Amino acid sequence: MARHLIRSDQTLKAIRPGDPRKRISDGEGLYLLLFVGGGSHGWRFSYSYHGRRKLLSMGTYPKTGLALARQMAEEARQTLAEGIDPSHKRKDDKAAVRATWAAEDRVTKGLPPLNAFETLARDWFEVRRGSWATSYSQKIIERLERDVFPWLGRTPVTAITPPMLLEVLRRIEARGVVETAHRALENCSQIFRYGIAIGQATTNPAYGLKVGLKRPQPKHFAAITEPDRLAQLLRACDGYAATHVVRAALKLQPMLLLRPGELRAAEWSEIDLDKALWTVPAARMKRILVGKRYGAPHLVPLPKQAVAVLRELQPLTGGGKLVFRGERHHDRPMSDNTLNAALRAMGYAADEMTAHGFRATARTILHERLGFSPDVIEAQLAHSVRDSLGRAYNRTEFIDQRRKMLQAWADYLDKLRLDVNATPRGESARPKRARRSDSSGQPLRH
Repeated sequence: MARHLIRSDQTLKAIRPGDPRKRISDGEGLYLLLFVGGGSHGWRFSYSYHGRRKLLSMGTYPKTGLALARQMAEEARQTLAEGIDPSHKRKDDKAAVRATWAAEDRVTKGLPPLNAFETLARDWFEVRRGSWATSYSQKIIERLERDVFPWLGRTPVTAITPPMLLEVLRRIEARGVVETAHRALENCSQIFRYGIAIGQATTNPAYGLKVGLKRPQPKHFAAITEPDRLAQLLRACDGYAATHVVRAALKLQPMLLLRPGELRAAEWSEIDLDKALWTVPAARMKRILVGKRYGAPHLVPLPKQAVAVLRELQPLTGGGKLVFRGERHHDRPMSDNTLNAALRAMGYAADEMTAHGFRATARTILHERLGFSPDVIEAQLAHSVRDSLGRAYNRTEFIDQRRKMLQAWADYLDKLRLDVNATPRGESARPKRARRSDSSGQPLRH
């Protein structure tokens, strides 16, 4: 087919309004469509790809001159000869240019490249964070920002090797936080698996790296599990001079098997003293986000001793929302360190007893000394325990058994308090006057 049928640019410049022609052909698919944009003319390239006729715009005349239009048409013919659709190639080229601009813009703004590990990690985080509690998701992103991104954040995902990732994890391990290193490894593994799923990664360099790290040693909250030492602790709590709110919390924490955070945030609307039942909302329990949003509340049958403590406290804080209100700010619960600070003031070190440790105390003695079923105990502890068929125990199960168990436990604690054979450590039979403290457990200044 003939080419270059248009003699020169002068031929095109001579076109005037009213010209009867609709287009002027230059041969082999290239032609000029007249008067398509006001006074301009449009270059078009017509071609066939896999049996289908297609049309490609080549710009407008006179902005795109005859020589440039012929050059563009020739490039399109060469693309066709290579088996590629010129229209698709143009779209790909434009996308590549946009990607280049976007990459340059990210660099200007101080952001990691689009193919970098940090970019993938933040994408994964945004996808997953909706299924996590806020506190949990905050821990994950802070761990990545502190321990992983500074060394691997701007590295292309496909360039990261197992030795590179292991070096980062061992840097965390060297700080003495072995468990944090393992958690970072799990997060990175999830990120790479996500990258594989969306086509941004081909391998998971985190796979199998656990063998290259030290094994984390399980850490448990310190707890007293010997009855005679527990008796000493209970009497020390009874003799501790603090506010009414703190004294009430010190009596209920050993008795109800709740986590300190669940106890201190108690609201009067959750407690039915006449029915001796405390209904802790699912949102305040230690659960995954879906459990917090849609799970059943945790039921705490109140032994008569607990009801008595709450009735005594009600005239003081019952007019407000919170049972254990802060001393300075009544619209906030008492500090999360209140009970632990009280234990320290009584002489119990952190490696010996904690407020959370009262749960382990009860778990051990209820089973070993009082003979209660672990299933009932775990239900009251609000642990997600599965039976032999893989079913999780419903937290509303065993309510009658739990009521009997908690009453027996409260009676047992009273019995220990009356054990005159156990004398508080380092003290004579006549106890010293305990220091007064505020709601945070800190000694009051006179």
